[in-house]
Amino acid sequence: MLRRDPAKPTLAYALHVTLRQRLKGLAPGLTSRAFLEKLRAIPMVDVHLPTTSGEEIVLSRYTQPDREVALLLDRLNLTLPPQPAPRLNPRKVLIPNMSM
Repeated sequence: MLRRDPAKPTLAYALHVTLRQRLKGLAPGLTSRAFLEKLRAIPMVDVHLPTTSGEEIVLSRYTQPDREVALLLDRLNLTLPPQPAPRLNPRKVLIPNMSM
């Protein structure tokens, strides 16, 4: 039987109510759900850079929010998290096809 953590719905509700209260004073008419939908428009992309040694540097980066979302974040005194550190993927070893 799958057990549900009773704290998760409570925490989600508390975050929803807190966001709704902050939006009420700073962005009247904007619901917490609509605000979260706007945040979903900020994608994270992975940039893969090959190195001369055969490894690959992976840079995960948040794109810059559009003007409307940037204004909302500023009004709510929120910032995006810092960009993650680059990762180094090991060499990709190619195995030759021996079925000749």
